[in-house]
Formats: sequence, structure tokens, C-alpha cells
Amino acid sequence: MENFYLLIVVVLFALAISDLIVGVSNDAVNFLNSAFGSKAAPRYVIMIIASLGILVGATFSSGMMEVARKGIFHPDQFYFAEIMIIFVAVMLTDIILLDFYNTVGLPTSTTVSIVFELLGAAVAVAVVKIMNSADQSLLDLGNYINSAKALAIITGILLSVVIAFLSGSLVQWVTRLIFTYKYEKSFKYFGAIFGGFAITAITYFILIKGAKGSSFIDKDTLAWIKSNTFTIIAVCFIGWTVILQLLVWFVRLNILRVIVLVGTFALAMAFAGNDLVNFIGVPLAGFKSFQAFAANPGADPYGMTMGILSAKVQTETYLLIIAGVVMTVTLWFSKKARTVTETEIGLSSQNEGDEKFGSSFFARLLVRRSLSANSNFKRMMPATIQQGIANRFNKPEEVVIPGVDPKDKPAFDMIRASVNLTVASILISIGTSLKLPLSTTYVTFMVAMGTSLSDRAWGRDSAVYRITGVLTVIGGWFFTAFSAFTAAFIFANLINWLGGFAILGLLTLAIIFVVRSHVFHKRKSKAKEEVSEEDDTIIIKGGIFEQLTFAVSGITVKIPNLYGKIINGLAFEERAKLKECNKKAGKLDKEAKSIKDQVPLMMKKLSDDSIATGPFYVQLIDYLREIAHSMSFIAGPAFDYVDNNHKTLITEQVNELNTIQTKLDDFFRTINRILKESSYDVAEIEKAFAKQKSLLTSIRKFRKEQIRRIKAEKVGTRNSVLYLGILNETKNLTLHAGNLLKASRDFSGFSGEDETSDDEISTED
Repeated sequence: MENFYLLIVVVLFALAISDLIVGVSNDAVNFLNSAFGSKAAPRYVIMIIASLGILVGATFSSGMMEVARKGIFHPDQFYFAEIMIIFVAVMLTDIILLDFYNTVGLPTSTTVSIVFELLGAAVAVAVVKIMNSADQSLLDLGNYINSAKALAIITGILLSVVIAFLSGSLVQWVTRLIFTYKYEKSFKYFGAIFGGFAITAITYFILIKGAKGSSFIDKDTLAWIKSNTFTIIAVCFIGWTVILQLLVWFVRLNILRVIVLVGTFALAMAFAGNDLVNFIGVPLAGFKSFQAFAANPGADPYGMTMGILSAKVQTETYLLIIAGVVMTVTLWFSKKARTVTETEIGLSSQNEGDEKFGSSFFARLLVRRSLSANSNFKRMMPATIQQGIANRFNKPEEVVIPGVDPKDKPAFDMIRASVNLTVASILISIGTSLKLPLSTTYVTFMVAMGTSLSDRAWGRDSAVYRITGVLTVIGGWFFTAFSAFTAAFIFANLINWLGGFAILGLLTLAIIFVVRSHVFHKRKSKAKEEVSEEDDTIIIKGGIFEQLTFAVSGITVKIPNLYGKIINGLAFEERAKLKECNKKAGKLDKEAKSIKDQVPLMMKKLSDDSIATGPFYVQLIDYLREIAHSMSFIAGPAFDYVDNNHKTLITEQVNELNTIQTKLDDFFRTINRILKESSYDVAEIEKAFAKQKSLLTSIRKFRKEQIRRIKAEKVGTRNSVLYLGILNETKNLTLHAGNLLKASRDFSGFSGEDETSDDEISTED
């Protein structure tokens, strides 16, 4: 029996390593987004500083480990075997849940997840104990669960969300009002004071967060820090202010960069110190439980209570350092960490561009109400004050450098990054000193969203999408709590009933889930990189025509092959092939949409002597988008028709579609050859349009044949709707392809004069 529980401890530590990896991937957003978003330093510098913060913070986390042992439930009320059931259920749930959030790219709270997992598993085991006891009822559940502590944790976390958002909004608004967007001049005089305040707050934060849980700072030192708090703050403020001012005078120090990098170190340290318990606290508690059990040979696992977990125990420093190393390695190599970080930076970005989230009813309603309230507020405020505030918030005109991708710009300036880190540090310091449980994820995320709102990053063109994103993340937080409790409750019951078989089955399930999500994320990232590469090919600097032609032909070259597969799949009722074609058509449509969405950014990249080429660029992309649309409108109905098991096409229809497919293939191959070789001589163009005319004639002829079949009742309604739809979309596809060729021809011959290409779609029918 002892060997069985030893195996469980080994499983717990294996799960701990996995949990460290998925946990860091999600929590990295807490301390990296400000430095990355403001581009305060090269990526490797930011990563080195964050890594040092994690390693230092890991040694400070010993005191937090008691949360896993006695923070949520009363360990003395559970037997050893029951405690191990709780811990295994918690770790399995945590890995699956956090990996899911990493895969979809949403930040969540590892603190909330571990709290509700412990709560769910403990409740499950407690309910079983109560049901098996003749003298207990569900009213006795409070004897097993530390409900007061759990409620305090939940309340503190929810309050921190509101306080963090309001604090971030207020501090950023005041800071921007003082320094404006052109802060260089005023920073010469007040920068050292601002820096002194910010770094003092961060220094105090490091002391409070670090010393509280350190495994090597004694009680006397802690007591001295606590009794001399005001003196420490005053000396730090004066000292940092003087030092920073001297460095500005003599070495032209960039104070904001220092604040951002020091703040990144501090939050990384806090993350390791505060959240390490979320990943290894449970396995360590399981290990302590096993040691106690092994120290009593012959002890009954269902008779030995675990009151030992209520005692205060310092975790060995070497274990904390090992955990810190695992987290650091993960930070450098995890692609999922980048995905989660991109979500928060995107929501707080000062720049316009692709929005990750769509629009929602509640977001639209909130924006409308906010605009209405803002209008009413302006009516009450004197015009002079309004104008004064507006002048302070005026953004300098953006300097566009031809050939430089706008994506390479910082998402926000270092003033906002400094406020993000300073406010988050202060709030977490206050929470720690008052012994209030906080979620570092919730605090840092909501501070970032609050500063974004005050900094007017959420303009009318992006507000509804950004708010939808914020609501999605917050909704995900509530889902975290619910799903963590529910899954841990179910897992604990399964393990309680089925024992080792359940553990093996759930472990297999967790491995399968993590592997599948890794594959899914890898495919998603690859697809995103491919689209990004497509966008990069049309950065408009020298060689605009060649680059644009390459991007366009990259899509048009896929059309004939995809069209042929659709017709073939429809003729032989190959559902799997049509499903794949439908996916490819959707992907093609997204590629074309992505290129079209980049039009405003591409226009900004145009050099002054290339501005007249802009209309041709827009025209080509419009035709490309319509071609992709037509393919989607062919593939979708074809798949639905076969998927719904409707009657197969008759032989005449299959032959007609094969004829069209052959001519379409010939037509598109001619177009693609012309685009690739830039061979726009009259003979080649006429040859292409002759093939277009032949194809349109066939479509017209086959449409009449279908009408005859309808009148003769040879085909049904659904057959006719599908067939006529395919003919119509093929005609549109052909016409748009011809117009794309015309636009490309005119583009290639453009000499800088104010010319326009034929923008009319042929009405030949």
C-alpha cells in the first residue's frame, strides 16, 4: 500500500512540472506586457530581467505554501488517503484548465483556479464522508471546509478587479494630464520626482512581497521592516529622486526605461513569490503527507488524520530554486506565453489594426451609454476647461516612415507602461501588507485596461471590440472558478470510487488533452504566421508591383485546384473531401480579407512619389476579395448538399460541371502565368479574355439546360438551387478574375500619371 501512495507522490511531482509549464505560460502576461508593449528594451534584455525576478521570487515563496495545506479546508478532518485523492484531483484539473486558457490565448488567474479546485475536491470528499456517516448531515460541511478563508479569498479577488481598474484609470489620467504625450520637455524638470515615486513604490513592493515569504529572512528583520515602513519609504523616495536626477544630468539616463525594467523585475518576482504555490504547493503538501504516513509503519491510510498539515512548515530552498529554473526555461521557450501576452497588449494598444475580438451586444450598449454620459458631462463643464484638458491629451502627429511596418511600433508609450507597473505594485503591496488575498493576474490586467481607457486608446473605432475582449476575459475568469470547482469535484469522486484506475484514466485524459491542444495551437500559430507573411510581402516600398502581384497570385493560383476538388467531391458524394474543401475556401477567404484589412496600413507606407498607385492597389484587392467570396459560396452549399444526403447530381450535370471546370482551369492558369511573368502584351491578354468568353458562354448554355430540366421535372428543387448557385458564382468568379487581370495590366503600365483602370465588371450574360 505504501508503494501505491509513493507512486501517487511521484505522479504529483510530475504533474507539478507540467503545471509549472502551463502556469508560467499564462501568468507571463502579468509582468511582460508593459515592457513588451512599450518596447522598453530589446526582447532578450526584458526576458533576462524577468528571469532574474522569477529566480529571486521563487526563494521568497515558502510562506505562501500553507494555502494549499490548510487555506481552503481543515486537513485534520481528513484521512491520509482522502487528502491524496484531493491533491491528485486538483493537479489533474489544474493542468487541463490552464492549458485550455493558454491555447485560446486568454489570461486567467492561477490563484482562482487552485482555490476553486481545492474547494471542489475537498467538498466532494467531505460529502462522501458525510454520506457514509450516520450521525452527520450536509450541514456539517463547514467542519471540513475553511469557509471563512475561502470567502475572504474570493471577496478579496473580486474587489481587487474593481479597485485595480479604477486606480489605473485615475492615476493614468492624472499622469497624462501632467506630462501629456509630449513628455520629454516636462520630464527634464519633474521626471526624477516621478521616477523617485515610482521606483520607491516598486522597492517597497519588493520588500513587502519578498520578505513576507522568504525562506532565509528572520523574524527580527521582518519586524524591523514593518516598524520602520515610513522611514524606509521616505529615504527611498529622496534617495531615488536625487540619484535619478544626477544620472539624468550626467549620463542622460532614460528614467522611464529604468522604471519599466525595474517594475518588470518586481512583478516577475511577485509572480514567482505569490503564484508558485499554485503550481507546486499541492505536490509539496502531498509529499509532506506521505512523509508523515511513511513515518508510521503499519498506519491505516483511512485511519490516519492529517493534522500535521496545519503546522507551519518552511519549504526547502532547493525545491523552490528548482521550480524557479523550470519557470524560467518555460518563459523563454513557451509559444503559448506569447499568445496570452499578445491578447493583453492588443486590448491596450494605442494603435489601430486587426482586432482579436468581435463586437457584442453588451459592448455596443456600453459604448452608446458611455458616449451619451460623456455628452451630458461636457454640457456641464465650462468650454475653457474642456479645451485645456483636450490640449493636454492631444497626440502628436504620427511620423510615417516608408517601408517600416506599423506593427513594429510600440503598442503604448513608456509613461503608460510605468503607470501600469507602479499602480499594480502599489495595489499588490497594500493587499499583501493587509493580508488580503489577491490575484496578480486580475490586478495587472485590470490596471492595464484602466490605463488604456484613460489614455484614450479605446477610440470610437476600436472601443466596442476592446470592451468585448475585456468582457470575454472577465467572463473567462468566472468560468475558471465554475469549471475548476466542477471538474475537481467530479475527478475527486471518480478517484474515490475507482481508485488507481481512475487516476490512470484521468492522467491519460490530461496527456491527450495537452498534446491535442499543443497541436491545435501549433497549427493556429502556423496559420497566423502564414497570413502575417502574406501581409509582409505587400509592404509598399521599392518594387510595389512585384510584391503585390506575388501576394495576389498566391491566392489565385489555388483557385483552379480547389474548384476541381469541389466538383469532383460533389459528383462522387465525397463528404470528407468537400468538408476539407470548405475549410480551404474559408481559409482562402480569410487570407483575402486579411490582405484587404491591411489596406489603410499599406496606404500609410506609400512613399510620396507612389501615392498615385494607391487606387490600383485597392482595386486589385477588392477583386481578389470577391474571387475568394465566390469560392466560399461554391464550397459551402456543395458540402451542405452532400452532408444533408440529398440526391446525387445527374450525369448531364456532372458532365457540364466538368466542362466548366476544365475551361476555368485553363482560364486561371493563363491569368496566373501572366501575373507571374508580368507578360501583359496584347496577344496574351486577348487570349485570356477569349478563354473567359468561352467559359461564360458555356455557363449561359448550361443554365438554359438546367431550366429545361426543371420544366421537364428531371431534377428537384434543392438540386436546382445548388446547381444554379454554382453556375452563378462561377460566372462571378470568372468576371472578377478578368477584372483583376485588367487592373493588374493597367497597374503594370502606370507611369505616374493620373490614370484609372477599367473598374466596371462585365455585364456579359
